[in-house]
Amino acid sequence: MKSRFRGFLPVIVDMETGGFSSSTDAILEIAATVVRMDDTGQIAVHETHSFNVAPFEGANIEQSALDFTGIDPWHPFREALAEKEALGELFQIIRREIRDQECTRAILVGHNAHFDAGFLNAAVERCEIKRNPFHPFSHFDTATLSGLAYGQTVLAKSCYEAGIPFDNEQAHSAAYDAERTAELFCGIVNTWQKLGGWMPGSPTATEE
Repeated sequence: MKSRFRGFLPVIVDMETGGFSSSTDAILEIAATVVRMDDTGQIAVHETHSFNVAPFEGANIEQSALDFTGIDPWHPFREALAEKEALGELFQIIRREIRDQECTRAILVGHNAHFDAGFLNAAVERCEIKRNPFHPFSHFDTATLSGLAYGQTVLAKSCYEAGIPFDNEQAHSAAYDAERTAELFCGIVNTWQKLGGWMPGSPTATEE
């Protein structure tokens, strides 16, 4: 993996939020899916980690967002973690994966990645977290990639074109969307390799 993405470890992230403004709206769920590469250079979903997140003090939550996601932020059985605690646990998992795969840093993969990255970076700043494992501004956007590969930018439609089962009843949970996005990302990367793209042993830009 360290050679495939120039030392970066792709980590697929999805968030469910209380609105569209990363500076004012709450993060309600966050999930991250880790991928692994086999000896042939094909990547596949390894595991997903997800957390329910308690709205930060003073956070805005739009009722329309709750209606869309079906999340009840105040449900007693959510077992939501404070934002800083949830990110701390997630970042610890990601840093361990970076180390185990001999990469230098994580790179966020998301469907409309700038949305998730914006909320992530805002939360990191709000929580005063010093060691963010993700690259601060580079991302892989599967909406863009699937627009190129399949002519679709909506996650459900992109998955359909890619032959990935998608259940609209389970959609808009962070864990489900992260895993479908991860499968979409893996499928595009693997197809590119089969078409003659990067292969194991190919030199990276820094090796040439």
